[in-house]
Amino acid sequence: MRLQHQPLPQPELVLKFKGKVVKTDEEHVSEAISRATDEIAGLDKGISGTPLTLEVRKNGVPDLTMVDLPGITRVPVHGQPEDIYDQIRKIIMEYITPEESIILNVLSATVDFPTCESIRMSQMVDKSGERTLAVVTKSDKAPEGLLEKVTADDVNIGLGYIDKSMVGVPVLAQKLVQIQAESIAKNLPEIVKSINEKLNLNVAELKGMPKKMSSLSEAITVFMQIIGSAKESLRKILLRGEFDEYPDEKKMHCTARLVELLDQYSDELHTNAESNPEKNFLMEEIMVLEETKGIWLPNFLPRTAFLTVHQRKVNGISSIPTSFAEKVWNYVEEVVISVIMRHSDKYHQLQLPFRRAGQNLIAKMKERSVDWVMEIVEMEKLTDYTCNPEYLSDWNKRMSYYQHSFLKAVLPAEEWPSFSKAVLPKEWPSAFDMKMRMTAYWKIVLRRLVDCMALHLQLSVSKLVNKEFEKEIVDELMGASGGIERMLDESPSVNAKRLKINKSIELLQKSKEVVAKIMD
Repeated sequence: MRLQHQPLPQPELVLKFKGKVVKTDEEHVSEAISRATDEIAGLDKGISGTPLTLEVRKNGVPDLTMVDLPGITRVPVHGQPEDIYDQIRKIIMEYITPEESIILNVLSATVDFPTCESIRMSQMVDKSGERTLAVVTKSDKAPEGLLEKVTADDVNIGLGYIDKSMVGVPVLAQKLVQIQAESIAKNLPEIVKSINEKLNLNVAELKGMPKKMSSLSEAITVFMQIIGSAKESLRKILLRGEFDEYPDEKKMHCTARLVELLDQYSDELHTNAESNPEKNFLMEEIMVLEETKGIWLPNFLPRTAFLTVHQRKVNGISSIPTSFAEKVWNYVEEVVISVIMRHSDKYHQLQLPFRRAGQNLIAKMKERSVDWVMEIVEMEKLTDYTCNPEYLSDWNKRMSYYQHSFLKAVLPAEEWPSFSKAVLPKEWPSAFDMKMRMTAYWKIVLRRLVDCMALHLQLSVSKLVNKEFEKEIVDELMGASGGIERMLDESPSVNAKRLKINKSIELLQKSKEVVAKIMD
């Protein structure tokens, strides 16, 4: 009930509920309230949390707002729900919990105050009683000892009772107006702060929503801005190693993550069984030499033997570069999609084609990389070549070590496999020579596979960001049916949200104006 004094002699009474406004008068207000109650809560003595507001503008009434809460019912009567008490209690607690609420406990003089349900509820939210006032009714029913019961204040009613100087409804009204004024003055700064915070949040949310576009040219401009900002983000995180846009998302610190993937790739190559020089030491070399011997001068290492061993080793690690390329592009796909979604989050109608364009782009880049990797592997298998002087230097060091006591220090006789002593002196020098050449050359091959992959990765990511990204998305959007025009179609949910925020801003601004007048 909102009471407001006005100088006009004719009272104005209005009921508001469920979006409706019903005019009434003092003679018919009771019937209007009953009809509104039946419409809100039903005809079976039900209950509803929907508020029913009675606005009264009348000469002589106090400027006062009161909420008449439902009476507490523990036992449901015919037609009421079984949880009627819980429903009522929930409604009551909703209104008396806020710190700015003043709780008016209406107590019958015939009841024991400490056991009163309403007192217990108010004490739960106002233990000190500083915002609780009690009104004692039906004092003629139990006048004996009433004054003592009131003044004893066993239940800590901070704002007191209606004592001898506070008797009657007019005095109560005056007291309530005074309390309300003091409460408003006390809570006004916090109310202003709360209104400003909510207003700022709504304004920020409105600014964050997509701008409603009215023309195709405007939509194209926004579309290109999205692509430009997404490209810049990708440049920062994929090429320059800057992650100020994602300070706490380690997944988006891309240059560091790519280095980690490259290190893992290198480790996998070097820890592979083919990279272990002690694996089946000299056994493979001797067997290959036996099978590639021919009619030519002795002490010449057949190139066919070297290539045979080399090709077997390359085949043993051939899946690792391919797997690495796929792993890298799977990671880059996650990053690209995440960036696209972030920069287009205001335009949900574009996110599906953006995502599809990103996935198509990464699929193409991955296919190219895998093809390139397979070609590199085939090149390594085709021939043996390096201009790196480390190859000869490393081979010479290893052969020198053999000349100084290899049989004793490296290969004790008891560990030698079951080859006949007759074979051993004949094949041993050539087998060891080929092993030392292969060990020295294999280091070059692994380093080449890692270095080339690193350079290829840098080049491919650079092409992705600076060239392919924009082209793929433009082709997807411009080529799709309805493409860029989708930006002109605002979804019903976005439109409804925009209207809701605008309405909230309007109400908050009005509230701010009202508070400003009160403070003045």
